[in-house]
Amino acid sequence: MFEAQAIAIEIEKISPNRPMTHDLFKAFATNFHFTIEEIIISDLKEGVFFAKIICTDGLKKMEVDARPSDAIAIGLRFDSPIFTYENILAEAGIVLTDEADDEPEVKPEPKTRTKKGEASKSQDDYKNLSVDKLNEFLKDAIDKEDYEKAAKIRDELSKRN
Repeated sequence: MFEAQAIAIEIEKISPNRPMTHDLFKAFATNFHFTIEEIIISDLKEGVFFAKIICTDGLKKMEVDARPSDAIAIGLRFDSPIFTYENILAEAGIVLTDEADDEPEVKPEPKTRTKKGEASKSQDDYKNLSVDKLNEFLKDAIDKEDYEKAAKIRDELSKRN
């Protein structure tokens, strides 16, 4: 859960009060003149993904084994490209569409059922909630790694500021 928050914080450009572990890694690497060239999601074994952080000090290139969540969080902080292999995507059941399509296919977002059997909130439903309640829902969405929901709540909070 912490790793997902570290990724979301960097994607959303949120500045925490104190540096997170991945921010410390970036400061350390930068101060010792290391750069991250790329992140590679390198393997999938028994449902577990593996990753490598490819870094250099300008003279020597190194591969560091890492959990994908940590590698992605670090890669985002260095604006490094993140790669994987087609066979890993296929094994994971991920299908990519051609980015060259002129018009992306947009499907209406279906309402999903929550544990209590209630329909999940649409963007319009958030307009009637207090800022405190929205912040509570935002934390819950991030904790559950529901980033689409978190983005909608963040957008509603941004409208009010």
